Amino acid sequence: MKLRAIFHAVIAVALLGTGQAYAAGELNLYSSRHYDTDERLYSAFEKKTGIKINRIEDKADALIERIKAEGSSSPADILLTVDAGRLWRADQAGILQPVTSNYLNSRIPAWLRHPDGHWYGFSQRIRIIFYDKSKVNPLDVATYEALADPKLKGMVCTRSSGNIYMLSLMASLIEHKGEAAATSWAKGVYNNRARDPAGGDTDQLRGIASGECAVAVSNTYYFARALRKDVKGLDDKAMANIGWVFPNQSTTGAHANISGAGVVKTAPNKENAVKFLEYLASDEAQQYFSAGNDEYPAVMGVGLSESVAQLGIFRSDTVNLSVLGVNQPKAQKIYDSVGYK
Repeated sequence: MKLRAIFHAVIAVALLGTGQAYAAGELNLYSSRHYDTDERLYSAFEKKTGIKINRIEDKADALIERIKAEGSSSPADILLTVDAGRLWRADQAGILQPVTSNYLNSRIPAWLRHPDGHWYGFSQRIRIIFYDKSKVNPLDVATYEALADPKLKGMVCTRSSGNIYMLSLMASLIEHKGEAAATSWAKGVYNNRARDPAGGDTDQLRGIASGECAVAVSNTYYFARALRKDVKGLDDKAMANIGWVFPNQSTTGAHANISGAGVVKTAPNKENAVKFLEYLASDEAQQYFSAGNDEYPAVMGVGLSESVAQLGIFRSDTVNLSVLGVNQPKAQKIYDSVGYK
């Protein structure tokens, strides 16, 4: 056995000396991120560490249920998904474990990570207000609260209330304003609808382009993507007529959400899992998030891709994103109470 250990050590040194990756084990990644550009993240990590990534991709809720069903025999090391509300669901299901990493804690701002290290945010998607420049004064949509103003009646388009992004936005309003004010807001926004809530974030932008909507709510990266590449229904003329506002800059700051990850409680490769999380917080990976998927980095000071930089900088809401999950049931209850579809 000693001879075998010495043999492997010698091979490791030899391979590192020639610049080749030494097989340092594997990492089983369960991911609900569906972006082709993430391939660069994974291949760069493998090249840097020699750790092979095995991936299973599905919707977040399906992955959570799969890990629960697999129990103590689950091969999952990492759950990677979007929206703090989904990470909260995973944590509530008891499938994540705390991670202690000075590097992660020094890199990721406190409000973008679980207080006890159960998950960390690695990219930001800011939920902001878009408007038709020919129909709307940006001063009239400077806050999320303004979306409920009767002057916008028949003008506002949103996703359905059950969408995780809408739930998280409502959850943040509950935290800042209380349930009564949040209920009044939901009722006002729904009364101002240009059509029944439907579609994805890109569809809200297309609604402005087609003239169906004058105001819409969407995550930043959908618009930044359309600045960078051709997106159906959003040609150059349409994009030039869409303005945007980072809301609540003089009060709470713009609502931030994340793409994030946590280490699964039964992770068979915990050490490799922590290495992966730390890699995601590196400057290299942070730039991939911005350049590859038009997201804002989570780490302060990392350069923005051209498309993201065009949107500008902003003041962010710094409430810890755990509250988005804690308030999620209340958010859905409020939407339902006012008939928000």
